[in-house]
Amino acid sequence: MTSRKMTGLRISVFASTLALAACSAAPESGESIGQSEDQLLGGQLSGISAATFNAARDNFAEAEGLTDGLGPIFNERACGNCHSNGQLGGAGENIERRYGTFDNVFAPGGFDPLGQFGGSLRQLFTVGNFNNPNFHGGPPNNPTLCQVPIEVEPGQATVHNVGRLTTPLFGLGLVDAMPDSFFDALAAAEPSATRGVVNRSAIVLPNAHDPSQSIGQMRVNRFGWKAAVPNLAQFAADAYVNEMGITTQHCSKGQTVTAFATESAPNGVPEPLGCDDLAPAVPANLVANHQVPAGTDDFVGQCAAGQSELQDDVNNFTLFMTFLAPPGPDAQDHADTVAINAGKPLFTSIGCANCHADASVSTGALATAANFRTPGSTPNGTPGNFSFHPYSDFLVHDMGSLGDNIGLNAGDSPAVSRRMRTAPLWGISVRNHLLHDGRTSDVATAIRAHAGQGAAAAAAFNALSSANQHNVVQFVRSL
Repeated sequence: MTSRKMTGLRISVFASTLALAACSAAPESGESIGQSEDQLLGGQLSGISAATFNAARDNFAEAEGLTDGLGPIFNERACGNCHSNGQLGGAGENIERRYGTFDNVFAPGGFDPLGQFGGSLRQLFTVGNFNNPNFHGGPPNNPTLCQVPIEVEPGQATVHNVGRLTTPLFGLGLVDAMPDSFFDALAAAEPSATRGVVNRSAIVLPNAHDPSQSIGQMRVNRFGWKAAVPNLAQFAADAYVNEMGITTQHCSKGQTVTAFATESAPNGVPEPLGCDDLAPAVPANLVANHQVPAGTDDFVGQCAAGQSELQDDVNNFTLFMTFLAPPGPDAQDHADTVAINAGKPLFTSIGCANCHADASVSTGALATAANFRTPGSTPNGTPGNFSFHPYSDFLVHDMGSLGDNIGLNAGDSPAVSRRMRTAPLWGISVRNHLLHDGRTSDVATAIRAHAGQGAAAAAAFNALSSANQHNVVQFVRSL
């Protein structure tokens, strides 16, 4: 089911290869260019006021503490601490860690995230020891003492210490605004040997600013290294609980959403209530009427009939990501225009454009949306008739030895567990680390590491002269 309808969608497909718009960085004739194209990195799209965007950005950068709900285990204290390359919202220096194994628990030879040990994400930090005067289950000599252990990789893991780099957020509101049909069309146009898979899932947390979204509605996943997340609101709530340990409750069309209200359990063992953090207690009436689970850190509260509302922080994170402009000229390396012009057709001819596609698309000429809410905006408020060029199909591909062997779902086969979403290339020159585990900062090294469905392009790159390899690299750095 498509979550939103859009008109004026433009997709240019040539022949049997996915050289969409021939990897052109320029818009098609007649396309309207959004005003943020000339902005500096970290600027905003139209659709909300500068004051609202700045407040959302400040919340995104704000560090959390025990009294805010941080913990019991976490990877960072602020969204902005992970998303920092170039400007707030960029890729990060942080590399989280994952693990798992393949056994017969969920399917014969399928992926097992070892959930009984807290898997497959191993949070790197703990709030450690602290006293909570309302807790009385500590040692006899210090009954109010909470002691949260650090997470360790279980001995049962056979997929070890997999790195997962923080992804950049620039321009993702435009990606969120695209209809499901856009991604299906990209997949259909790709050569069979490199055709990607469109992941779909049921929406767990609808974007409250898009009334077309509902709980349980199927939507194309477009975010995360595994294309596991269907919208930015869910992306925000998921990161808040998994990366910072802050649990939240929301409302969607009158229904309470508590999918992100459960604290992480260090090494699979839940902390006693009151030893996860020092956030204020949930009012007893909200717990009694099953609106908000006990121990939830931040919440909307009782959901009135028809009410759709994201918890305040998650709402701000969603707004910031939705209206964060795509990378502009200051995030593109144009120092060697001769090499860039020579590398552009090579990028397509060696097969990079088969997955890192430039669809040369516009968000479409849309009617006024009911929410956020400027004439000609998409349902989430981002500009209509906006041309953007992320150089990704946002699909997952079997990457062979480059795949991380972490399943998207329990029971995934080894082949499915090797699938990775095509990383957008826009703004790559302001990134310090490349590939899913951040193993290199060098574009040529990243290209050569491609395997599986990317192996042919890597081999074709290696067969180029050193001069032409340089040209391809300079083209990529110009995106």
